[in-house]
Amino acid sequence: MKRELGIARCGLACCLCSENDRCGGCGSGECPDKNWCENRKCSIEKNIPHCYGCGEDCRKGMLSKIKPYAFSQFAKRYGKEALLDCLEQNEKNGIVYHREGITGDYDDFDDAEKLIDFIRTGKR
Repeated sequence: MKRELGIARCGLACCLCSENDRCGGCGSGECPDKNWCENRKCSIEKNIPHCYGCGEDCRKGMLSKIKPYAFSQFAKRYGKEALLDCLEQNEKNGIVYHREGITGDYDDFDDAEKLIDFIRTGKR
C-alpha cells in the first residue's frame, strides 16, 4: 500500500491501485483520465479536494459505480484516515483491491451499504 497516494477525488483508493506505479493519483496532476473525469472537474469547480467533502449525495461520473460511491460515502461518514486504516488492515488480512486488471475483492458488490460494511469489518 502506498498510503501517501491516498484516496482519489471520487473515492477510489489510489494507494492500492495496480496502476499507481505509473500514476501519482488525481491530486498529482498526472492522472491519465484528468481531461475527462467529471468528478475531478466538479470538485475543482467547488474548490473541494474530494467528492466526499461535498454536501450533496451525488451519483455522477465515477460515483455512478458502486465501489467509488461506497468508498466516498465511507470517507464522508468516518473520515479519510479511517478509510485508509481499514484498507490497510484489509490488505494485511489478504483482501485484494486489484486482483485481475482493475477488479478485486471490493468489486463484487451490488449494494453500497454492504460494501461499506465490508470495508469496515473485512467480512462479507
